Amino acid sequence: MYGQPPMQGRVYEQARFAPTVTQEMRVRARVQAPQQVVSETPWTGAVRQSQPEEEPGSTANIVRLVIAILAVVGLFVGLLLLALLGGLSFGLRLFALVALSAVPLIAIVAYVLWLDRWKPQPKIILGLCLLWGAVAAVILTLFVSLVSQVALYFAGVGAMPDAVGAVIQAPIVEETTKTVLLVVIVLAARRHFEGPLDGLVYGALIGAGFAFTENVLYLGGAWEQGDGMDLLWTFILRCLFSPLLHTVFCTCAGVTIGLAARKWQWWAIILMWLPGLLVGMILHAIWNGTMTGLGQINEVVSIIGLIVLSFIFTTLWVVLGIVLRRSERLHTQNMLGDYANTGWLTYSEVDMLATWKGRKFGKRWADSFPGGKEEMRTMIRTSGDLSTTRMRLLAGVGGQKERDIESFQLKKFSSARDRLLAASNSVVR
Repeated sequence: MYGQPPMQGRVYEQARFAPTVTQEMRVRARVQAPQQVVSETPWTGAVRQSQPEEEPGSTANIVRLVIAILAVVGLFVGLLLLALLGGLSFGLRLFALVALSAVPLIAIVAYVLWLDRWKPQPKIILGLCLLWGAVAAVILTLFVSLVSQVALYFAGVGAMPDAVGAVIQAPIVEETTKTVLLVVIVLAARRHFEGPLDGLVYGALIGAGFAFTENVLYLGGAWEQGDGMDLLWTFILRCLFSPLLHTVFCTCAGVTIGLAARKWQWWAIILMWLPGLLVGMILHAIWNGTMTGLGQINEVVSIIGLIVLSFIFTTLWVVLGIVLRRSERLHTQNMLGDYANTGWLTYSEVDMLATWKGRKFGKRWADSFPGGKEEMRTMIRTSGDLSTTRMRLLAGVGGQKERDIESFQLKKFSSARDRLLAASNSVVR
């Protein structure tokens, strides 16, 4: 049955890494109550009929999707060309090099997908990030390095010392070529770059892709210059003891962009790329500088330094991912609370849609009815989209277009609920 909106709304815990939401912001971005308010009674009784209209901006979304697909196809072709060049250089050994380099890549991707489970981002964007790091960023880095060497030659300057190249040039060039894609994503598909967790996910995949190609080159060089022991030792040091370096460096820019994406305009988001980029460059320079310096002492000290510094970077990155994952759930709960306070959702639905246990129970319950599990998944996905839209409205971003999107999402959620209730009622009867 349906009733009146709650006289006094419930307040949910605010996420640590989300913008602070004040009562003034909620008043300014007030949610319009539905004509029929959902009762807190369990899901039985009357069913509200509301058919969703066409999603606002659907044509633009199709155009973006086509561009993303073309970009992925182009990068995949580039990857095949790199593989062809690798085959000419390493022969059949390339398969072994790819297999060894894939060990840390698979582990990183698995952890990133686990982090991304709460509100999964489009697989096309995830694939784009991975391929950008493995192909485009590598090619751009090599191109810039070549241009700089040619410029130094014509300027009459000798070759850049290895230490300078490792500590200054490499961090600046590599971090820029890798993370520039994050700026493109947030400007072209901001609805899929909704917070620091998304930035961590995208940045991690870019870094993992870059490290994969770099590992193939380093492992191949070790195999050609030495024997099997050189290959094994390089694999242990790069793929087992320090696999997350590029992932950590790229994550810095992703997190700062994600923090800005929730509440600021596009130009401010671009500016927030710079501090994250700078931090990534500094960490990269610290790593290269430390390894270069310790290598001058002796190999044992260098290895100990590598293990210790890599452990610190890895621990901080893993912990940050877990914290941001929890923050994302709390943020969803907080935003959905506004819709429960105005009658679009019940508080029981908020508890179900904004907790892992609730989602698991909801899908298991819905699976008892024909088509119910898919409707529940639609409700879960749409509730996540609503939380993003709500934050943008509270921050004053998007204007009337965002209001139209909110209206569409609310109707989409209600329609999925209606179909699920209809399915459950038909079984009960």
